[in-house]
Amino acid sequence: MADFQPDLADEARRRLGASLAEQREANKRWQAMVLPQTPSGRGPQPRARGALARYRSVLGPPESAGPRRIGDLECEALLWAVPLWPDLRFEVLAAPDGAVWNEWLVRAPGARGPVLESPDDLLPWSATVDEVARAFAPVRPMEGTAPTRWRLAFTARGKPCVAEFTYGLLQRVAVDAQTG
Repeated sequence: MADFQPDLADEARRRLGASLAEQREANKRWQAMVLPQTPSGRGPQPRARGALARYRSVLGPPESAGPRRIGDLECEALLWAVPLWPDLRFEVLAAPDGAVWNEWLVRAPGARGPVLESPDDLLPWSATVDEVARAFAPVRPMEGTAPTRWRLAFTARGKPCVAEFTYGLLQRVAVDAQTG
């Protein structure tokens, strides 16, 4: 997230009482977990997804877990509390065999999300993919620039917009954006 919002990431690091070295080490460990090494050991596999066991080993037991149906797919939805954002949860959607299909931040059950009526309401780190999609429907999902990034194209107040997300959390919005 520091790629998009370095000042917010720096402030968050300080709020958590972590040094820059600790932040870098935590990021290195996280990347090693979600991007396992190629069999040759020469670097991360592109677009690799972690197995559910890895998330449990790094994050501990989930706050909650339960079945979820998405269309014809059955999966397990696991939620972990996030110290930096008490009203968000880190959600992992896993196949019955433990393969991870998706991981991102979602609003905690019972927590109120932001009121989103115009592009001016779309502040960095204020909303999730789902909240923006509901507020500005219809939206068009677009490919992100990395496996943990998403983009949504939509029209707000008559202007084309593209919202960018990292791990499901809003990073920035381009108004009058090219969406082709």
